[in-house]
Amino acid sequence: MLSILTLIAGLVVLVFAGDYLVRGAVALAEKLSIDPLIIGLTIVAFGTSAPELFVSLQAAFDGVSGIAIGNVVGSNIANVLLVLGAPALLMTINCREDGIGISLAVMVGMSVALMVMMAFDGLGRLDGAILLAMMGAYLGWQIMAARKCGMAPPSDYHDDVPDLPQQNWKTIAFILGGLIGLPIGAWLTVEGAAHIARMLGASETAIGLTIVAIGTSLPELVTSVMAAWRRSGAVAIGNVVGSNIFNIGLILGGTSLILPLEVDARIISIDMWVMLAASLLVVALAHWNIPLKKYGGLAMLALFTAYILSVF
Repeated sequence: MLSILTLIAGLVVLVFAGDYLVRGAVALAEKLSIDPLIIGLTIVAFGTSAPELFVSLQAAFDGVSGIAIGNVVGSNIANVLLVLGAPALLMTINCREDGIGISLAVMVGMSVALMVMMAFDGLGRLDGAILLAMMGAYLGWQIMAARKCGMAPPSDYHDDVPDLPQQNWKTIAFILGGLIGLPIGAWLTVEGAAHIARMLGASETAIGLTIVAIGTSLPELVTSVMAAWRRSGAVAIGNVVGSNIFNIGLILGGTSLILPLEVDARIISIDMWVMLAASLLVVALAHWNIPLKKYGGLAMLALFTAYILSVF
């Protein structure tokens, strides 16, 4: 019971800390007159992926590579089937948005690169450096593309990131709260998940692929559901694709650069293929301009449920 409470407490802290970090960082960037397009491409995208980053780093330092890698692979699967499927129950999601094509190609390309790297004795520091370089190149291209399109009104980001702090002291408090809360939440999550895995006789990889992955995907889920509620399908699809790229490039790249990671045979033979299939599903929906409606969302949620059951 204590391990379950520890896990739940960690996930709750991660969600709230990530939310406060995003709101504080966006408020600070607006006060400094930073291009809101760059804010969305960097700070907001990083903020929703921050829980995965801190959990994977904590797991790597604790020597539980199964949670570190399973967290990212499971999150990328959840981001498509759960985070994109759930909002489709509220509104039709148009997966063919302007400028999404290159990002989809990058997502699939990085997924394939990760599969190749994992096939050769896990993820080493060289693999991490390559993934980070790919992430940096993608961000550089996005920022240049954003500058060519011109600046969007700052008020646009109040719709996607509501309730921004106005006072300077509150902005700093939000940022500090997020930066302090994320590592605490990550430690609680990894500790609780590892203990539950041992008690249930389940592997750390299985816990990372399921409970931890779903928990750390909650920021993306909340963001996409709220975007659907506000009838903003572009935010929903952009959030999923951007988060998957960040998860591979920044989180696994950064983690393996600091500490090499061992890869469970199951991830190489099964889960990476599921992650790639989920990515290709989004590509297919976008390429053939197939709107994701309620029944499509239900089908994706059913597939996700079947996948979770298959892990155990």
